[in-house]
Amino acid sequence: MSNNVFNTLKERGFIAQLTHEDEIKNLLENNKVTFYIGFDPTADSLHVGHFLQMMVMAHMQRAGHKPIALIGGGTAMVGDPSGRSDMRKMMTQETIRHNSDKFKEQLSRFIDFTNDRAQMVDNSDWLLKLNYIDFLRDVGVHFSVNRMLTAECFKSRMEKGLTFIEFNYMLMQSYDFLVLNKKYGCQLQLGGDDQWSNILGGIDLIRRTESKESYGMTFTLLTTSEGKKMGKTEKGALWLDAEKTSPYDFYQYWRNIDDADVVKCLKLLTFLPMDEIAGLAELRNEQINEAKKVLAYEVTKLVHGGKEADKAKQLAEALFGGGGNTSNLPTTELTMQEAEAGINILDLLLKTGLVPSKGEGRRLVQQGGIYIDESPVASIDYLVNKSLFTNGELIMKKGKKTYHKIILK
Repeated sequence: MSNNVFNTLKERGFIAQLTHEDEIKNLLENNKVTFYIGFDPTADSLHVGHFLQMMVMAHMQRAGHKPIALIGGGTAMVGDPSGRSDMRKMMTQETIRHNSDKFKEQLSRFIDFTNDRAQMVDNSDWLLKLNYIDFLRDVGVHFSVNRMLTAECFKSRMEKGLTFIEFNYMLMQSYDFLVLNKKYGCQLQLGGDDQWSNILGGIDLIRRTESKESYGMTFTLLTTSEGKKMGKTEKGALWLDAEKTSPYDFYQYWRNIDDADVVKCLKLLTFLPMDEIAGLAELRNEQINEAKKVLAYEVTKLVHGGKEADKAKQLAEALFGGGGNTSNLPTTELTMQEAEAGINILDLLLKTGLVPSKGEGRRLVQQGGIYIDESPVASIDYLVNKSLFTNGELIMKKGKKTYHKIILK
């Protein structure tokens, strides 16, 4: 393998911590390595925080290594305390199964699971069948409570009170690594930097029970230059599911990130060659918007496909660039007679289907959630008339993401 993926990951800024740098570099350079990343199905869609892990998997697979995507159907029954100040909500097996199916669908867009090039396994297959006494004797005996209490992942929970169920999470994740090591020859666990303690637990367990070396590597968490987690929007997380975050909103998120974060995101979240990114990094002031457009398009294309990325780009240019193509927008026609007389905003909202009732329309207007050409509608008595149209059309917006075009006929 001529191009070592280790160098690629390092150059692009992925790597945070490693257990054995020289050994891992050598392993990735001279062998085809089976590695795993775990995804706990705590929601019905992956979000942009997971996307960084998916990019790592894709880089690794492109370099000839074999990914195991571990769906945490079992660990999700407990909940990972890492980086949390409160306990995760308990979920039913039915909800976890539904979420797991969604994850599998989304992961398949990035990772090639055909011809045994990757595997997807669910830890509920072994965790839910465990005998508690056997588990304590075989696995629990290898863990020092004193050492566990010093782990970073438990620190934020200690003040409010760490429950015993959460305390077991490290043992379960460590056991996952052991099972994957024995069953599939998995030598390397990857994850976000908040997983460092859990990864070390698995490596230690394999060493003690199998007398074998295994390895761990963590990646930088996706944060802004100010250290805040990326992917948080006014509506919550930035989801990879088009039903939860529209491709247009997804595109706009990246189009509007801080100047200081553009180059980092181009390296981490796109496959653009480094020399092309270096060229974009030279852009300054207003020109940096061109780099943001490239970033927004590339990330949207990876997550939603080229067709949706093209639509989002065209729509953004149409709405904010004074040009472009709004033909992809849902459209309602108004007669010239209606426009000259003026139509009440609530009637127009009903006519477009943007609201199911006038009551809902009234609530949205009063909360400042309806816009005409980016200006909020201030009153339920607002009249939309001919004077508001430009070249026979205007754009209405509901909330932050639902656009609708009104045209005169």
